[in-house]
Amino acid sequence: MSDPIADLRQEYAGTPLLEEAVHPDAIAQFRAWFEEALSAAVLEPNAMTVATATPDGRPSARVVLLKGLDDRGFSFYTDYESRKGRELDANPHIALTFFWPELSRQVRVNGVATRLPREESEAYFRSRPLASRYSAWTSHQSQPVASRAELEERLREARDRFAEGDVPLPDRWGGYVVAPETIEFWQGRPGRLHDRLLYTRLPSGDWQIERLSP
Repeated sequence: MSDPIADLRQEYAGTPLLEEAVHPDAIAQFRAWFEEALSAAVLEPNAMTVATATPDGRPSARVVLLKGLDDRGFSFYTDYESRKGRELDANPHIALTFFWPELSRQVRVNGVATRLPREESEAYFRSRPLASRYSAWTSHQSQPVASRAELEERLREARDRFAEGDVPLPDRWGGYVVAPETIEFWQGRPGRLHDRLLYTRLPSGDWQIERLSP
């Protein structure tokens, strides 16, 4: 009997990804692909798998939402006392992966994460829905909690504490920016003969582009 998992497969038919057609700057190329993902109505195109590791190399990964992109790199927000926050404090090397199945595309980023300035975290936090700001005070991310009821009680306490709706940024909450060292663009192609272009940041700040075997 065949394994139903092993039998699952998708034939990719993406457009060619050629060196002469891409932008020489990796961030600009990512922006172009991201705009195409938006136009294709990809569900949460800013969803990315964030992989961190302990100093001795034990990895962990989870899906987080990209919330900023500029010349510095890719930004996201979290609880600094969460597992990823603790791991990044000890080992700032990080990997991000975007997957846009509607376009048969994947982007992989490897780099180094640093905390965003607090004023940037403040500005983003105040732009969040009120319920999300209450949740940041309610949840000590990644820490054990006795029950759902306890979590909901903490939420009631947060609402009472900030009843006027002025919910400040918790000290333990804020953003990271990932300065990319490499960015790989993967385009699914028929017969699993995929296109992979790897951008590597040079000391000059320019990007070297090379093709990888699929």
